[in-house]
Amino acid sequence: MFPTAFIYSSHNRSEEIHRWWIVERALRSPDNKTVLYLPMSMGSADSQEYSWGTFRWYFDMFKKWGLEARNFYWNDHMSQQDVETLFQWLQETEVVILGGGSSTLGYQRYQALGERYFGDANLFERILHDRQDRGLLTVGFSAGADQLCSYMMGAVEANQRDIAGFGLVHNVLTTLHHEWGRESSLQYAASRFPHCAVFGLPNDSGLAVDQGFLESGNIWQVIEFVVDTSWDIPNEAFHIKTRQGLDIEHYYADGRHWTFHHGDRMVRVMSPDNHYHGAWIIRSNGQIIDYWNQNNSLYPSIEAILASH
Repeated sequence: MFPTAFIYSSHNRSEEIHRWWIVERALRSPDNKTVLYLPMSMGSADSQEYSWGTFRWYFDMFKKWGLEARNFYWNDHMSQQDVETLFQWLQETEVVILGGGSSTLGYQRYQALGERYFGDANLFERILHDRQDRGLLTVGFSAGADQLCSYMMGAVEANQRDIAGFGLVHNVLTTLHHEWGRESSLQYAASRFPHCAVFGLPNDSGLAVDQGFLESGNIWQVIEFVVDTSWDIPNEAFHIKTRQGLDIEHYYADGRHWTFHHGDRMVRVMSPDNHYHGAWIIRSNGQIIDYWNQNNSLYPSIEAILASH
């Protein structure tokens, strides 16, 4: 699978997620081994610096293989040239990461960059979708994961009016840093947004996603579920819920429950008007299950599913 969006939750820089899904994606490029980290969802300059520091030490380990990791901070007095440089990096960087903090604050700032400097509040979002169309990877960590979905779960839980995200992960909502006892949030979102798939992402886990349009005009989406248990520092064990046995939780709009494990996948086909939603679960052993009735599917492969829609 070659995802164009990766959304995840983690406590620290767990090895499988950060090396094999993020760093190695940048290093595979022969001439563009770049990562851009945007901590703009953090409020103050100090908190943005802190957020970058939690990633910088990890990226520094890969400098000897050519990784070029850079960051860009929000401030209220950026020059036109500063923002033009940022948008050029946003377009060209092999892997862009939207960092953690406040989902709503970060989303508003990303919109403000386009509106203040180019008169276009949707410019940042369009560049992200252009990256997806060109096969580049955009990553969302914590609040950034929220922002890459169609709707931001943090804004839904806070009962805010503006809940739209950038939609690189179409018709998906997810709780971040998920843990036992938060099932009601998943159930509420699933019932409120029946056209969406709602997931609970514990530390350390993620969704690797690619999507696009079929010739029919339908939207296709393939999700691979990543459950990372590689981080094993004893004094941080409490925070790593995947090492405690929690995988990726999912609720249907009708209240049914499903747990996704490492290596499972999900294929979705959706009409643009949301009247049709086909979905299939592919277990890590290759078994294909119809999502809606939870019985074995007659489709032999992902390719066959997409070809028939």
